[in-house]
Amino acid sequence: MASDERTVWYFYKVRWGHQDEFLALFRKNHYPVLRAQVGDRFSSVRTYEPRYHGDGRADWTFAVSITYPSQAVMISPSKEAAIARAMFPDQETFKKEEQHRFALLDAHWDVVLKEADMT
Repeated sequence: MASDERTVWYFYKVRWGHQDEFLALFRKNHYPVLRAQVGDRFSSVRTYEPRYHGDGRADWTFAVSITYPSQAVMISPSKEAAIARAMFPDQETFKKEEQHRFALLDAHWDVVLKEADMT
């Protein structure tokens, strides 16, 4: 029986030499907002880095996997902005750090996965 869950992989390619700074900002600002949605909007949030330098085509240096309980939840309006406002009262600093986190990227893309039926 097929699950109604939907998984999206969010890929980031961080500029050379800025991985630690990107991860520190992600861990400080964005990850808590994502984790706050587990159990409500998300079934799970997982983060990944390549184990070895140069794995695969090395198109990405950091990835986030978010599983939604259903397609309807996945396309429903996000509450991230409200959660971020509640978690980070100093919105000026939060927005500046988030803007800087994205300035550290060479690329970012999202991939909505479709499970392959092998029956």
